[in-house]
Amino acid sequence: MEVLKEQGVDLVFGYPGGQVIPLYDALYEQKGRIRHIPTAHEQGASHAADGYARSTGKVGVCIATSGPGATNLVTGLATAYMDSSPVVAITGNVPISLLGKDSFQEVDITGVTMPVTKHNYIVKRSEDLVDTLREAFHIARSGRPGPVLVDVPKNVQTEMVEYEYREPQPVLRDTSRLRQEDLEKAVEMLSQSRRPMCYIGGGVVRSDASGELMTFLEKTDSAVCSSLMGLGAVRADSPRFTGLVGMHGTKLSNMAVNECDLLVVIGARFSDRVISKGSTFARQARILQLDIDPAEFDKNVISNLHVVGDVREILSRLNAMLPDGADHNEWLEWVAVNRRRYPVKVTSESRRAREIIRALDKELARIGDAYVTTEVGQHQMWAAQFLKHSQPRHFITSGGLGTMGFGTGASIGTQLAHPDRRVCNIAGDGSFRMNCNELATIARYRLPIVILVFNNHCLGMVRQWQTLFYEGHYSETTLDTPLDWVMLANAYGVEGMRMGRDDDPAAVIHEAFSRNRPVVVDCEIPIDDKVLPMVAPGASIDDMMGFVEEPM
Repeated sequence: MEVLKEQGVDLVFGYPGGQVIPLYDALYEQKGRIRHIPTAHEQGASHAADGYARSTGKVGVCIATSGPGATNLVTGLATAYMDSSPVVAITGNVPISLLGKDSFQEVDITGVTMPVTKHNYIVKRSEDLVDTLREAFHIARSGRPGPVLVDVPKNVQTEMVEYEYREPQPVLRDTSRLRQEDLEKAVEMLSQSRRPMCYIGGGVVRSDASGELMTFLEKTDSAVCSSLMGLGAVRADSPRFTGLVGMHGTKLSNMAVNECDLLVVIGARFSDRVISKGSTFARQARILQLDIDPAEFDKNVISNLHVVGDVREILSRLNAMLPDGADHNEWLEWVAVNRRRYPVKVTSESRRAREIIRALDKELARIGDAYVTTEVGQHQMWAAQFLKHSQPRHFITSGGLGTMGFGTGASIGTQLAHPDRRVCNIAGDGSFRMNCNELATIARYRLPIVILVFNNHCLGMVRQWQTLFYEGHYSETTLDTPLDWVMLANAYGVEGMRMGRDDDPAAVIHEAFSRNRPVVVDCEIPIDDKVLPMVAPGASIDDMMGFVEEPM
């Protein structure tokens, strides 16, 4: 507990159990100094810690007991790992004398989580506990952030050790491998480009580099597109911003990537959902990649030059080296013409979803400085496409792992991190049923979270693929159980509301937020609404289906 306070922790999420009773006894003595939020399930605790971390940039902390308590954290840790979110998980385990004997609720959690954590520990000597925890926090937030697990056998929790306060080790921006010659080569590549395009990812958000990025875009006179994780790093209304790129990106972004002569990749990892057919991705461009993690270089796409280091520091140094006055008017005019030619429009197959999202967007703009979390599926993509993202760390979603059930826990962590702000969780009926038990947590703490459940009575994204690529074989994707989300919400002590297909979404959403308490809104949408445009698996990203072309 003293180390947690030393590291600036005042809020933790968890679930008690037999092998963490000593830890919870120590937590009992910290009332008023460290707040503990017991979730309905350990997975909810891990997602809440992750949401807290993503929305604040601080380390999120969760606690679980041994065995099933610890394994219930695994999906949350993998989610944080894929999206580079700093989380420290503390688990209990059986006493050291019982390790390896198939003891009650014993599991090798360090072995289980090795592939999905940045680092993990089992503390076998009480004298190592304090420094191990300090190191865990430093690893979680330094370099490319990520989750760290510390497993503490029960006997180590009960032994006495001396504690002496120590100032937390500062996290310095990593420049250890940043070479001046690479920066000079990057400046040369930029000076030679006539059609520069930036592709940004979550690394820009994690590095708090939005300001430096905007200066870089101005200095290089570049257009810019974003991965799912990079949304909010550039204002959606910027004339340089072309929108989301990849499978469900805009036609403009996907065309621009394949028309540019230099693609500057900033804090992004060339996900398969972005590049699709690798042999045709950015086929006319030289590629300059800026990233803190050298493991990302030449992993999925070969770059012409890569610069390794903290993204904010790289951009800051490049901005100091770049001359003012770059002029790419012809290129930006091409972008403007094709923005008009391929607007972000929808067919009738997703019009209702857009109406709801646009109504939410206006309500959030009225409220100001609100946060959005999502589950995973069609609703997530509609939120990415149709919300006007304008601030980093305000759109919180599971990108790399695509974790259904993430948003509810993440909304809890986000709301508790920002108690004077409003939080909306956008869900699908398939995703929401996975962790809807966290309504108990939301109700207990009267968190004024508004949850919009896009209810199409099916697993919408899977059904979309079954429609388009599997001849309409709707195998096990129809959710035709008589589940009433309003009644379920009421049973938990949360207000439920209905939005029928003919209801005005703006009126219903405004009413939900005006209640200033937890609300679940059951939003009925057609079963075959689709996320469009879309790139078919294996196709080039500029070969899209379902886009709307304006007559020129």
